Amino acid sequence: MRKLRARWSAVAGRVEAATPAGRDRAVDALRAFAILGVVLGHWLVTAMTTADGGLSTTSPLSHMPWLAPVSWVFQTLSVFFLVGGRVGARSHAAARERGVSYGAWVGRRLARLFRPVAAVLGLWAVTAVGMLLGGAELDTVHALVRLVLSPLWFLLVFAALTAATPLVARMSPLWPLGVVAAVDLWRFGLEGPAWIGWVNVAAGWLVPYTLGAAWARGAFARRTPAALLLLGGAAATAALVLWGGYPASMVGVPGAPISNLNPPTLAAAAFGLAQCGLALLLRDPLARAMRRPGAWAAVALLNLSAMTVFLWHQTAMMAVTALGLLAPADLPGLHTVPDSPQWIAVRLLWLPVFAAALAVCWSAFRAYEQGVRLRRSTPSRTVAGSVGSAGSAGSAAAAGLVGPGRPRVAREEVITHA
Repeated sequence: MRKLRARWSAVAGRVEAATPAGRDRAVDALRAFAILGVVLGHWLVTAMTTADGGLSTTSPLSHMPWLAPVSWVFQTLSVFFLVGGRVGARSHAAARERGVSYGAWVGRRLARLFRPVAAVLGLWAVTAVGMLLGGAELDTVHALVRLVLSPLWFLLVFAALTAATPLVARMSPLWPLGVVAAVDLWRFGLEGPAWIGWVNVAAGWLVPYTLGAAWARGAFARRTPAALLLLGGAAATAALVLWGGYPASMVGVPGAPISNLNPPTLAAAAFGLAQCGLALLLRDPLARAMRRPGAWAAVALLNLSAMTVFLWHQTAMMAVTALGLLAPADLPGLHTVPDSPQWIAVRLLWLPVFAAALAVCWSAFRAYEQGVRLRRSTPSRTVAGSVGSAGSAGSAAAAGLVGPGRPRVAREEVITHA
């Protein structure tokens, strides 16, 4: 254990030395917390059972509605889009100052987003075909593929908003918020067609994205606007849930007549405002916490592999679930119906196992995201190489933070993954 701590301390020290002095570490910390919220949320509120003979998906929120507050903690997508809007706006402004064309800028950013997707799609295409040829039921294969590919909707929306950054960077968040309210009024109040709700997939996430762009312009230099976002968003969310007929859960619940997330509703947008306000208020405490080399190294490493973690966390959970089927009986918290507090307690014990499986996926597929090979021929690369002697993850972090060809103008652009 002492040797492991010493090795981590060496990695953290080198990542600290490789980090530009002016980097806003609070932004990276917010992105890391948003990623962890999504991953832990999926692992806790998504269950795969054998109750119907084959593997099928369900949720503890369906059986225990009183767990809805859990979704308030782990549904962190608004923070993700807030950070994305800030980084995107600053990155585009810096690219224009350097004379980089829009096509080159957006092409580079979208490549970073979609490069690791090919590995996921390729593996699961082969897996699905193999399962069908092996005699697996079509419904089981469909449930698995749908579960692993469902997060990709988020990637498509994020990519579209990234591409639209020059158009929306100075847009007031009130405009997309008004669209969300109008769509919900038409859909729920005037009994309009259900398909109109999908307009909110763009409009709903445009709200935090434009807040992030406003943050990049200095709109939240003082704490008062952020506090108003938190209080106003929380009050609006409570009113919509208590008296507006919206569900309390901020994630989709199988079998529920209304989902706050699929597509986003006015309640989800209001909740997102509160989340963004809280995130903005936490900037200073996070910045202080990130002065600790160990904490900063962990955040930097997670950011450099954010897309890999996001894309493979469902596969990791399903791999553990599938391997568990080799046991002579259904494993509690893994294959059993999530309908009791005991299931929750046992499920928590499975989280480290899911994390270990995710670490295996990360080790195998992180190269698709980073898209670079580390070299040791220049001083900055030497830092990366020396960190690599303590661990490949540390070398990746150092290379990502000070690698060759990385402009120092927009330091947040170094880590841009969704």
